[in-house]
Amino acid sequence: MQKSMKTTFTHFLTKRYYLLVFFSLLLQSAFAQQITVTGKVTAANGESIPFANVLIKGTQNGAVTDFDGSYKIAVGGNQTLVFSSQGYKTTEIAINNRTSISIILEEDAMKLDEIVVVGYGSQQKKDLTGAVALVKPEEIQKRQITTVADGLQGLVTGVKVRGGGRPGQEASVEIRGLKNLQSSNPLYVIDGLVTSANRDFNPNDIESIQVLKDASAAAIYGSRAANGVIIITTKKGKKGPLQVEVSAKTSFTTMPRYDLMETDEFAKYNNMAYDNAGLQRQNLNMAVNTDWQDATFQTGMMQDYNASFSGGNENSTFFMSGNYFGNEGTVIGTDFDRISFRVNSSGTKGIFSIGENLAISNSKTDEMSGNPIIDVYRMTPTIPLYDPTNWGGYGYGKQGVADTFGTNPLAIADFANVINQNFRIRGNIWSELKFAPWLKYRFNFGYETSFDSYKFLRKVGSWTLNQPQDPALTDQNKARSEMMLFENTLTFKKEFGKHDVTVLVGQTYQKDKYDIIYGQKRNLPINSATGQYFEVLDLGTDPVVGGSISEAALASYLGRLEYNYDNRYLFNAVIRRDGSSRFSDENKWSNFPSVSAGWRISNESFFKSEFIKDLKLRGSYGELGSGNIGNYEYKSFVNTNGLIVLGNGQNTYNSATQVKLANPELRWEKLKQTNLGLDLGVLNNDLRLTADYFIARTEDVLFGFPILLTTGNDGGNPISNAATVENKGFEFELAYSKKINELSFNASVNFTKVNNKLVSLGNGQNENYSGNTVTRAGMPVGMWYVLETDGLFQNQQEIDNYKNADGKVIMPNAVPGDIRFKDNNGDGQITNEDKAVVGSPWPEFEMGLNAGAEYKGFDFSMNWIAFHGATVYDGFRSVVDRFDDNSNYRKGIQPWTPENPNTDFPRITKGSTLNSRGDSDRFLENGDFIRLKYIGFGYNIPQSVLDKSGITRARLTLSAQNVITITKYKGLDPEFSNGNIFERGVDNGAFPNLQTYSFGVEFSF
Repeated sequence: MQKSMKTTFTHFLTKRYYLLVFFSLLLQSAFAQQITVTGKVTAANGESIPFANVLIKGTQNGAVTDFDGSYKIAVGGNQTLVFSSQGYKTTEIAINNRTSISIILEEDAMKLDEIVVVGYGSQQKKDLTGAVALVKPEEIQKRQITTVADGLQGLVTGVKVRGGGRPGQEASVEIRGLKNLQSSNPLYVIDGLVTSANRDFNPNDIESIQVLKDASAAAIYGSRAANGVIIITTKKGKKGPLQVEVSAKTSFTTMPRYDLMETDEFAKYNNMAYDNAGLQRQNLNMAVNTDWQDATFQTGMMQDYNASFSGGNENSTFFMSGNYFGNEGTVIGTDFDRISFRVNSSGTKGIFSIGENLAISNSKTDEMSGNPIIDVYRMTPTIPLYDPTNWGGYGYGKQGVADTFGTNPLAIADFANVINQNFRIRGNIWSELKFAPWLKYRFNFGYETSFDSYKFLRKVGSWTLNQPQDPALTDQNKARSEMMLFENTLTFKKEFGKHDVTVLVGQTYQKDKYDIIYGQKRNLPINSATGQYFEVLDLGTDPVVGGSISEAALASYLGRLEYNYDNRYLFNAVIRRDGSSRFSDENKWSNFPSVSAGWRISNESFFKSEFIKDLKLRGSYGELGSGNIGNYEYKSFVNTNGLIVLGNGQNTYNSATQVKLANPELRWEKLKQTNLGLDLGVLNNDLRLTADYFIARTEDVLFGFPILLTTGNDGGNPISNAATVENKGFEFELAYSKKINELSFNASVNFTKVNNKLVSLGNGQNENYSGNTVTRAGMPVGMWYVLETDGLFQNQQEIDNYKNADGKVIMPNAVPGDIRFKDNNGDGQITNEDKAVVGSPWPEFEMGLNAGAEYKGFDFSMNWIAFHGATVYDGFRSVVDRFDDNSNYRKGIQPWTPENPNTDFPRITKGSTLNSRGDSDRFLENGDFIRLKYIGFGYNIPQSVLDKSGITRARLTLSAQNVITITKYKGLDPEFSNGNIFERGVDNGAFPNLQTYSFGVEFSF
């Protein structure tokens, strides 16, 4: 038995020995395959990607790249590394015993995990249930622009931008069509501060832009969000060593030109117009051939210099930037300069965080005097630039020689100077307490103040015919605006298994104040040594002084619930209650609720598709408001400067009288909007589709329709809740991106169709007329309402035969070559009663096309925009084609004559307005256009070239804007803007978009 036990024990030890040897060999083999891999993770443009994840596939082991994108990890030689970073596609690479692996991560165009700022918080892009568009800041920053709005054109569905090239000019933005009858510009929120992104804001500071388009997305801003919301986040510092970035861009701009007659051709047709009218010809100065466009327009230049410094550590970060932007205009005497500085910083200590965002800017604009866009064709080529016989020495109209009341643009630029200056400080200080990982309190104090200075100097001299010889004078005002914002929010965010819940509650209070003082002096003295005018207000005569002050306040309470179940079912609800001092106590408060939901079908267990990567349906309904009226519209306006004569002695006494009717029943304008959306990603998300359909109805629209002065109202049109406006629309974006070896390319097309309708006018009105438009219930706003033309009379017989049903000759005073107008009401005469609705100024649809490609260090991008279906009024032709007034004419016209009857241009005559009526369809044109808005090329200098210089990145860019426009429109620019909502399609001397050619240099170290 002892032997048996001994044998058994021996076998046991032997097995254990062999097992030990076996496992030892396995371990030795494993350790033999363990290697250290190093490398770098970069983006396609060569920039390092810090904090990217480098995981060993099938494990939780890994590393994170440092600030330079470098990593180091111990792995088995036959394992696989998984590289990932937010905003980039996850990539797997087999190690195959290599010790050095560097990788270029391809940008994930869908970026479903990207963080989106949605107001008082953020969400992942994949969890959005409302209509929110993200704009890449580099798409805006690569263009040469003055304001953020200028750069949005063609990049976002449903967002219409119209700008111009005047120095300091601010573009108008319209999100999803016409929401009311006043301003269409959206609400801007910059780093949590409700403000504006106007010409004193530096677009180079932008880190991200979100456009909240539907009511559910914008409802958290309640009463101010009816026109949509644009949220801008500025750049912040990141953990790592000091990062310095510098850029310089120089641009040259050119003005489009009219095709106008020179003296010989002008004289021929001017004489013909006088001869046809039986009038004595003008004594034209044939020795002069002035090109007013050459004298007025010049090559403009823009300079944009930007420098930034950023860095940070585990507990704090900072970002600082400085910018100079200068724009010497394409019109003489115009200029814009901006200097801006920004400091953003933050720090964390335990559960407490604090930070600030501060921006300071100073801008100065030498405003355009008069309207040289019109003046250059109102002035005739036979007028000299200078005439010493005129008061002031400039040439302009002269009776019997040059019968025009046009303005010499050189003279008005010299004698009427307007300078606007603005010094603005804006920013916010915030602090957070993170009581628990799932509970956070945030306090935000925002402050903005602006010091505005306006100066007008009218020198001695004339710029137009029969102008009175006014003395030199100066008008000046100093104004200050101040805004203070207090916000308190509490955020609860926690996951319970498959349930993800976020609850936000908050309270805000905003107070605005504006005060102004102004003064005027006449008969300013001149410094005999320099010839300059003394512009200070303590000199001169006839002093006038005044001032005013205005205040407003807005108090709000808000709440939001976000619910996500298993990344499949999404729900969002918002409620905001606003109270404004602009309304009476009875109507001061209003509620603005919204709900939205989403269903990510692609995450359902039953959904099996390799082709469709992401599929989400969205739906929402919300209500937004607007109190976009003056601060005291519900109160009476009283003039206290009156005098009254009373008593037997007929003595004068001070008096006061109400000059503007008040409406104490004013209430909130309210927008109700429904949105249905679809998000689709296929082919591994290389191809994406986003589509939305919406219906928006604005009730109780606030507007001041004209009333008769016989009511005693002469203080402006009183505001009332006067109309209901509705718009329906469809928008979609289709985008594709792909990387093949070293070539990556992308393309996207966006389409927007919006139809607006005035449901009712209110106040018992049936229609509203403005210029050549009419606005009627059931029709779009501002439809063209004009006389209809029907060709030209070729002979007297045609005139005599043009009769109504009763046999009455309709146009007995016409002569051959005159325009035949339609007698629509059949009364035998042409009157305003014959006018008809003949077209719409609103486009049927708008499109944008964006494309780009990168290969090695080279890149290319372009942006096209297109508008179709709008009918527009060419104010240029309405002047140069009329001939009853003295101005220049279009080169090459072929007017009707007995020898040239085969033309659509009527006979020309000075003595009759029959062929020059501006209220006919003669000057309506097709407003369609396709425009290459931007095209640019870039080159990133290879890192191998830069290594010894200490520069980590260097880039050269060459770009052009507005260089190709395909259109039949005969005016300067089919992409013009008009701020009058009822005359949206009238081009009455709008400053055109300019051709711009830019060269830029960027580098960082």
